[in-house]
Amino acid sequence: MQKMMDLRDAYGEELAEIGADPRVVVLDADLSHSNKSDVFGAKYPERFFEAGIAEANMVGVAAGLSLVGFVPFIHTFSVFAVWRVYDQIRVSVCYQNANVKVVGTSAGLSDAHDGATHQSVDDLALARVLPNMTVVNPCDCFEVRKAARAVYEYSGPVYLRIVRMPVPLVYASMEDCNFELGKANVLGEGADVTLIASGRAVSLVVKAADQARNEGVSAEVLDVHTIKPLDQKAIIKSAKKTGAVVTVEEHSVIGALGGAVAEVLGESCPVPMKRVGIIDRFGESALDWDELLNAHGITVEAVVEAAEETVKRKKK
Repeated sequence: MQKMMDLRDAYGEELAEIGADPRVVVLDADLSHSNKSDVFGAKYPERFFEAGIAEANMVGVAAGLSLVGFVPFIHTFSVFAVWRVYDQIRVSVCYQNANVKVVGTSAGLSDAHDGATHQSVDDLALARVLPNMTVVNPCDCFEVRKAARAVYEYSGPVYLRIVRMPVPLVYASMEDCNFELGKANVLGEGADVTLIASGRAVSLVVKAADQARNEGVSAEVLDVHTIKPLDQKAIIKSAKKTGAVVTVEEHSVIGALGGAVAEVLGESCPVPMKRVGIIDRFGESALDWDELLNAHGITVEAVVEAAEETVKRKKK
């Protein structure tokens, strides 16, 4: 059985370590315990600011702090971190290329019991289209720690997406997880089809690749943790090698990972492709996260089926 760990806990611990830099300040919109920014707050209370349920104001304060030399990390649920404050992020952060790190938690369908109003199924697409914005979607607790550190070291706006519930480990250790913004990780070599995933979907794709191989399909696996800037070279290289691509994401198939990969392949390497993800729907209430993933067809079985379908299309 795969070990499950909470990305939020790992992120909170890393953020507190990053806080050794006196330039780092942390803001939260009344969700610090859920977001785990309270770990930083307990260690550095003089640099922790509770903004209350006033997300737009929080963004403006963070932008101002960044312009006088601080490195602000702002926190709330993903639905509020992007949608509710889109204009403030666009004008106050991205337009000025301000060094603000937007951390959205309870992302995707992971806040299952709170329903569609609290589930972010289009946040990556919205963030990706903003000029100057870097967009990161880590897959496990090791990668989220590496991502948080890289985001801190990078100068410019970043959207970091973190899910709510524990997820399976993809990497064996911190040392096993190589992380560089904009650089995909190859998790497995293959010859017949390329499986590309980010975030929670990466562990599903790793399982799907093993199952596909048992059924005679050799699958290459890419962990594309950075949605923007996208690692076009790695995607094109793998697509040329295998001749077929499947993208998998816990997000609408419009505008995020699947859309971005389709844009690259359409311009530079047309091959049979299939997008697995949320098909133009809102989320919905459920007892648990897996129930929602199954309802939206984000499963190992769906990935294997998509892989076999694209391989057949390649052979026509």
